[in-house]
Amino acid sequence: MKLIFTLLLFSQLLFAQKIELEILGSGGPEIDGRASTSYLLWLDNKAKLIVDMGSGSMLRFEQENAKLETLEAVVLTHLHIDHSVDLPAFVKAGYFSQRRKSLDIIAPFGNEAFPSIAEFLNGLFGQHGVYRYMSDVLSPESDSFEIIPIEINSPTLITRKYPSFTLQLINTHHGIVPALALSILVDDKKIVISGDTNDKEQHIESLAKNADLFIAHHAVPEHANKFAKNLHMAPSIIANIAQQSHVKKVVLTHRMKRTFGKEKESLGVIRKVYRGEVLFGEDRMKVRLK
Repeated sequence: MKLIFTLLLFSQLLFAQKIELEILGSGGPEIDGRASTSYLLWLDNKAKLIVDMGSGSMLRFEQENAKLETLEAVVLTHLHIDHSVDLPAFVKAGYFSQRRKSLDIIAPFGNEAFPSIAEFLNGLFGQHGVYRYMSDVLSPESDSFEIIPIEINSPTLITRKYPSFTLQLINTHHGIVPALALSILVDDKKIVISGDTNDKEQHIESLAKNADLFIAHHAVPEHANKFAKNLHMAPSIIANIAQQSHVKKVVLTHRMKRTFGKEKESLGVIRKVYRGEVLFGEDRMKVRLK
């Protein structure tokens, strides 16, 4: 029996896939020398999922020699410019790639202030869009590949399964901006990305339960004004989520000038509640989970 267990454990270790989450862009909307928000899931050295496509993410993607052909989905946590502006560049690059399979573009619902993902893509590539010369990407007859809008509008978890991973998505509070957070499930590992939110509705706690990695957006310091805290989580909120949800590791990213230079202060606030590992995100930082 012991021999069988040993052989089983050895086979699991031998064939376990390599799982990494890369921060392509660790910055926000400012001119600060960083790419804006973007994350890339790597499985066995293949790019499988992009979350957000802020400015500079295309360059970072290229610098890592990632391939559009291996992507299974894209998630845009919301449609602020610093989270979505490079999408047309990725789609255009697809014309010169070998990719022919359609690609889901997952994003939140629309409202009076922001378009739905279908409206967003149509505004870019539709018959009257700004890049209407590429309108074929909205159809199966595309010269490259079709992009398919997938809208998330739910106060409870929505699950979407892909060949290499499973997504759990839920809408979150980000002022008037429709937004979402997500978890990525791969084998026995769980990665949670908060997106931009102040967690007013406390959706992140359940999403982050027992997460191996919590990517938390650290755009405001603890003593930010009321307007900023209506959009983003203060360090104390991040700490409470990590502690209550038994998160193993936290990476603070989507860093802005108002949090630069305050790392010691933010970490001090977090350490009052959460004792797990805390890292400050940088462009092209890779966190290996297995």
